[in-house]
Amino acid sequence: MATVYSVQKTKWDQNVPAEKIDTNELGGRIRVAHAEYEASALASGDVIEMFNIPNGARLLEGSLAHDALGGSTTLSVGHEAYTNSAGTAVSAAAAAYKAAAASTSAQKVDVLATLALGSGTVVDANKDGLPVTITMGGAAGTGTIELTFKYVID
Repeated sequence: MATVYSVQKTKWDQNVPAEKIDTNELGGRIRVAHAEYEASALASGDVIEMFNIPNGARLLEGSLAHDALGGSTTLSVGHEAYTNSAGTAVSAAAAAYKAAAASTSAQKVDVLATLALGSGTVVDANKDGLPVTITMGGAAGTGTIELTFKYVID
């Protein structure tokens, strides 16, 4: 049987000399971004800007909680267009962190649930950070919507 090492374990005690492990990989403090929106007939296609995550933050996990918003409604979680740290424009992606799913009944669901949906990614944004959004789809919706992200930066 072989012993293998993660990138971080290799930096710490396999490389000579040892390399520094980024704070957002070991020993960092978890931060929380939380936002609430009270929808009153929010139309399909409307975008709610919830919060900005700072540059350099490693996204860990998140949750989306909401009331029963109405028949045929869906919600997705993504980001608005922003500028990365190199000054390049990044296009909006409405479902970068959670694909559109029914919001017809009250529930709480995972966001950033897989690698493909942003789990573990590091934010590369300018001074304004990463603008996280929720997009209403399907039909107009009414009710409370809450989004929470956990991330580590220092």
